Amino acid sequence: MNPTSPIRKIYQGIADRRQMFRLFDRYAQRPNRFEDDASALYRNEWFQIAQPEHDHMLGILPPLWMRTEMFALSDFLIGSITSVFFRLSIDGRIRYFHSYCDLCDKGSPERMGAAIVERESWPVKAMTHEERLEHIWSSTHDDYRGYAGELWLPEHRGKRTLLVYDRGRTTLKLLDDLTEDEIAAKLPVHLRHLPLNVAA
Repeated sequence: MNPTSPIRKIYQGIADRRQMFRLFDRYAQRPNRFEDDASALYRNEWFQIAQPEHDHMLGILPPLWMRTEMFALSDFLIGSITSVFFRLSIDGRIRYFHSYCDLCDKGSPERMGAAIVERESWPVKAMTHEERLEHIWSSTHDDYRGYAGELWLPEHRGKRTLLVYDRGRTTLKLLDDLTEDEIAAKLPVHLRHLPLNVAA
């Protein structure tokens, strides 16, 4: 897997506690869950939470370390990847975030914090194509998402799939192959008409 996973926002809006715990492991259904190195799946993902969720996680376990704007959990997810929680001032307002950082990558938490501030400081509310797909994956129930198996071509096996409604029936489709109409149909109404930002 690619060791340099891009920093990416995986959910639009503020995740409540139930959604936060779902987002902690968006890949629970993946094939060979306990056999592969899934570091690249989780590394550099982030999403926004509210202060009660931030404070709740601070109280669960003694943090591995604490700094002015962040703390890291002492319970590692995979290898050197763990949860880092942020308290960031963006446009004069305090906001809270969760991310997965690889602590073997020196400066990873600081780069993550800077990337979150930059992304959330966009002058116009918008989403990238990748953010639309990630939000759809994050918000889809486990019964309607999965992974391409043996019936798919070898080059597609293991890729993420979704059930979509197509011409009067439901069909399984690769997440990355969704059309713009299918993406719009899967997004909640308040996100469908946000402008598309091409800058990742």
